[in-house]
Amino acid sequence: MLLNIVYIIVGVALVLWGADRLTEGASSLARGMRVPEIVIGLTIVAAGTSAPELFVSLVSALKGTSDLAVGNVIGSNIFNTMLIVGCSALVAPMVVSKTTVKKDIPFAVVASFMLFALCFDDMDSPHLWGNDISRSDGIILLAGFLVFMIYTFRAAKNDGLMPTPEELDENSELPKDYSKLWRNLAFIALGLACLIIGSNLFVDAASYVAHRYGVRQSVIGLTIVAGGTSLPELATSVVAAYKGRSSIAIGNVIGSNVFNILLILGTTAVVHPMRIMGITIVDLMMMLVSVGILWLFAYTKYAVSRREGALLVLGFLAYMAWLLYLL
Repeated sequence: MLLNIVYIIVGVALVLWGADRLTEGASSLARGMRVPEIVIGLTIVAAGTSAPELFVSLVSALKGTSDLAVGNVIGSNIFNTMLIVGCSALVAPMVVSKTTVKKDIPFAVVASFMLFALCFDDMDSPHLWGNDISRSDGIILLAGFLVFMIYTFRAAKNDGLMPTPEELDENSELPKDYSKLWRNLAFIALGLACLIIGSNLFVDAASYVAHRYGVRQSVIGLTIVAGGTSLPELATSVVAAYKGRSSIAIGNVIGSNVFNILLILGTTAVVHPMRIMGITIVDLMMMLVSVGILWLFAYTKYAVSRREGALLVLGFLAYMAWLLYLL
């Protein structure tokens, strides 16, 4: 037991340090390549911080614990939109661009509805027993992910955020930035490695402790595993918000939510179809409501204030209290 507690502490330390390296590398890469930070946050950072969810969900499905895999994604998205955005906003109010409010967040809402539709089976039952996410469902999710990636880069190009080849050639300072390219990539790779290793240490140790007390797989997926695999998003977004990089912070959350549903569950379902055993309609509704609340807060003043951040954190704590009540 003591060794697992040490693993938890080491895992958290690695995640925090890795998040700092990843944020620095991604920000420098965005400036050097003249790519807007919101695009970096929606793609590179989101993909990297979603790697623990991909690993945990895929291994869980292959081992026959698909409720842990699905619960991991649903729980991670709730963690992202409520706890991570809430904590980031408490550290520093988060400015949200109009493009993010009108285009990026709605895509996360659509992805959440897609998962809800694929999981939903019986309106009269609080559990989704017997339903599954098949290989054909996985292909649909992966097709949605491809649309998201194409949309993200085309939207940036149409909004004039992406530089043209002529602009890159005319920028005399660009070669100086490109000389730092390998260092930035090394920071990103090192940060991602620490995030993945640290998260895995945390999840393995925390799951072992939970099993000792007889906690169900679905609850473990929605809480401990989801929280552990969301540590990269939490650390990255809070550090980015503290450093004034709110575009990376909010882009990381939205991108991670989309990656979790479309890429991770899509890939996992194609490799191994998942039968839903312990996820409830309340869990799915919480996922939908949380991203809806984030959209509402961001839409009002194109920012998430400290007060709104506090409300998100309180909502998350209430949901956690409800899960603990069911134990």
